[in-house]
Amino acid sequence: MTEKLVHDVTDYFVERAPGVYLHAEFGLPRRTMFMTGVPAFLGLAPLHGRTSGPVMLTLWAHFRRYVGEPTQDNHLSYAVRGFFENGGQRCYVVSLLSGTARSLQAGLDSVADLNTVDLVCAPDVVGNHDLTLNLQQLVVDHCQTAGDRFAILDTRRGDDSDNVVRQWSEIDGYNGAIYHPWIKVRGFHGGIVTVPPCGHIAGVYARTDYNRGVHKAPANEVLEGVLDLDVHLNGTSQVSLNKNRVNCLRSFPRRGIRVWGARTLSGQDAWTYVNVRRLFLTAVRWIDWHMQDVVFEPNDRALWKRIERELNTYFYDLYRSGALKGDTPQEAFYVKCNEETNTPEMRDLGEVVAEIGLAPANPYEFVIVRLIRGPRGVRISEPSKPAQNL
Repeated sequence: MTEKLVHDVTDYFVERAPGVYLHAEFGLPRRTMFMTGVPAFLGLAPLHGRTSGPVMLTLWAHFRRYVGEPTQDNHLSYAVRGFFENGGQRCYVVSLLSGTARSLQAGLDSVADLNTVDLVCAPDVVGNHDLTLNLQQLVVDHCQTAGDRFAILDTRRGDDSDNVVRQWSEIDGYNGAIYHPWIKVRGFHGGIVTVPPCGHIAGVYARTDYNRGVHKAPANEVLEGVLDLDVHLNGTSQVSLNKNRVNCLRSFPRRGIRVWGARTLSGQDAWTYVNVRRLFLTAVRWIDWHMQDVVFEPNDRALWKRIERELNTYFYDLYRSGALKGDTPQEAFYVKCNEETNTPEMRDLGEVVAEIGLAPANPYEFVIVRLIRGPRGVRISEPSKPAQNL
């Protein structure tokens, strides 16, 4: 067979090289520190702002220099400021030309290959009430396709509890969470402005990750830089919304304004909690970062043993840090990568499969998935029970 002439060497190897999938992806060599709690913010460009991106920021003070001048009504500016106010350390900003689906998709495409991003926020998509659901679905779909990132969504301002629940029910996916209500913050030119909370929430994620780790739910945490809530929820509203996986922001006397929920969009019990889902997403990212050198290894027992060893070391460190529960490591996790998980059919497809079970909530309550490394990267299968527990 005659091979066609390939001018683009990168495209040639992308099409043919094996990689690792969550159902996620091995990318280019990593030259930056592995971090979690790093969001990509996509929103309408501020005054005199640039519309090409993404731009990495490590300080709020850099926003004016590299993104644009914050204005009183620019949600993107408030989201990024709120991120840094709440302990965020690094983010990426993409300024969109318009609030259309085409512009948002172009922005999402621009951050698709960033291996340093694990959160996505789009504070302006709730600006147009009629388009919100379609735009938010684009964000969640992006996170699902990437397989290693998580969306932080806002409800629409002015919606009652029934409409908030309806918004949640219309969005399909489990790599995301939704927060209600909007928050009141100081305006850039004085006064008080009501804005979506996603940027402040992203800062709480980052702060919790840094202080405790992704296994800690980003809840019962104070929102810094928030003066008040647009709507004050009571206990009854909280219970109803929480049951429907809408995360509430609550104000408590002498305890401040806090994040009071940590549930994903998913209806699957295994993926109920934000920290559990992100624990698995982070495991996929870690594998993507630290196992690049196995990409071209023969798919044989030596490779399987190496994958088992690397994953056992990683999960044992998580167990020691308190991320996994159990009196012994065996009660907290297991890894299986052998002839049983790698059938001849799987090997013919160029895929290496490792089954992992983690107990992120209670001992013996494993969430079982398969990490599948194949030609398109690393992906995680749907949760299931291990064969020995059936």
